Amino acid sequence: MLAIRLQRVGRKGHAMYRMAVQESQRHPSSGRVVAYVGTYDPHTKDAKVQVEIAQKYLDNGAQPSPRVVKLLKDAGVKLPKWVTEASDKKSKTIRNAEKLRKNQPKVEAVKEEKVEEVVEKKEVAEVQELVEVEKAEETTEPAVQE
Repeated sequence: MLAIRLQRVGRKGHAMYRMAVQESQRHPSSGRVVAYVGTYDPHTKDAKVQVEIAQKYLDNGAQPSPRVVKLLKDAGVKLPKWVTEASDKKSKTIRNAEKLRKNQPKVEAVKEEKVEEVVEKKEVAEVQELVEVEKAEETTEPAVQE
């Protein structure tokens, strides 16, 4: 049985892919390649597909991978009815949704009030320190004048 897969080529950090028709029971990097159907550059999203050759292998029963199905569909290849297309919607259920920050009760107003109280306490403390310093200066000044 044949499969149409993406085979990674290109240098490190800059992947390019070939659309290869291979035996489906083998690993993509070690399987014998029957034919190359096209190329795909994920950086520019550019896909070049040989439509006639891809159509021939699909009609003969080659199974395309989900990403290849999308690329072939965009290139205009008529897909057989048995090919399943991946859905565009990614509806993943969120576990422990109550732990998300957006689902926590609002505490901003409470924090602002606490901040204001702390600022007021600091201002009162600073004023008290200034008064104490002035009193200390008054008591030390007559001793210095002698």
